[in-house]
Amino acid sequence: MTRLTDSDIAELTAWRRALHRAPEVSGEEAATAAEVARVLASTAPDRVVTDLGGHGVAAVYDGAGPGPTVMIRCELDALPIAETGTPPHRSRVPGKGHLCGHDGHMAIVAGVARGLSRNRPARGRVVLLFQPAEETGAGAALVLADPRWPGLAPDIALSLHNMPGVPLGAALLRPGVVNCASQGLRAVLTGRTSHASEPQKATSPMPALARLMPALAALSDPAEGPEFRLVTVTHARLGAPAFGIAPGEAELWATLRTRTDDRMDRLAAEALALIGAAARADGLTLHTEWHDVFRHCENSPAATAILAGALDATGISHAPGDLPMRASEDFGRFRDGAEAAMVFVGAGTHHPPLHAPDYDFPDALIPVGAGIFLSAIDRVLNA
Repeated sequence: MTRLTDSDIAELTAWRRALHRAPEVSGEEAATAAEVARVLASTAPDRVVTDLGGHGVAAVYDGAGPGPTVMIRCELDALPIAETGTPPHRSRVPGKGHLCGHDGHMAIVAGVARGLSRNRPARGRVVLLFQPAEETGAGAALVLADPRWPGLAPDIALSLHNMPGVPLGAALLRPGVVNCASQGLRAVLTGRTSHASEPQKATSPMPALARLMPALAALSDPAEGPEFRLVTVTHARLGAPAFGIAPGEAELWATLRTRTDDRMDRLAAEALALIGAAARADGLTLHTEWHDVFRHCENSPAATAILAGALDATGISHAPGDLPMRASEDFGRFRDGAEAAMVFVGAGTHHPPLHAPDYDFPDALIPVGAGIFLSAIDRVLNA
């Protein structure tokens, strides 16, 4: 198995920090994608596909003979959160930051590209995918819908996410469900305004809004297990910010979570029925939209075994931990037609959590992550 040199690690660390300074959020990753394509070109891939599903980039490394396609996937996007940490490489873009570690994941996969440039697989091929728009749940679907995707589609799809709260370099891995399904529901309730001195002449959505917030939350069953479901009200708005107007419109946002996609279908139907009944009871019109739709992530036994073997070969301890986790991940769509699995690698027991304003990816994980993937490729394509 090819390993990264000290020079590789130093250069990839500097590159990761440069990416950290210039974050781009979901759907806006044009400059990041161009930088990724530039760096990949230096590793002499057989093909580079750009603008995949938006700003996605894929590099293909062919083996010497026929065999399966192994895809290693990372993410391009940052978050619309202002960074409050003070590293020298902190974000230079107001209100945006790489506060989930996607900059580090890109550096890891760029390290895999360096390894492949020196040691092509004996058979098959490797596709390195830098996916756009992971944070909104839109990117994977757009990549899969790209007409060029069938020419890249993998037999085995692998990914990694850093995990604060887990000892640095230790790993969480198990077959089965590892990330919940989730989706965001936006509901707009419309009635009729009136003067605030005559609220009886309005058709106000205030009573319906007041009933719906606790009623939606009551759909939850937060006990960990197969029937886990959680509805979190994340935003509510009533009327105009004025003292002279009885409100005629309200808006309610909620995030729904379940362990699996089929349970999400049932929860979504219940939530829509609840909101619809409240609107009808109060004579309101209703408009609903779904946003940030994530399928659940499920590790196949075969792909999990590949990652477990790679972890063992690189001396990394691993356990199921508290998987599955409540958080969602856009990797779940890649299990259609492929053996897929994701491993979670510890960022440190006391490391700031993902999406915290002071989070920063631990650079020590760059050689760890690259080593895991290079070992997995070796097991599949060089055995």
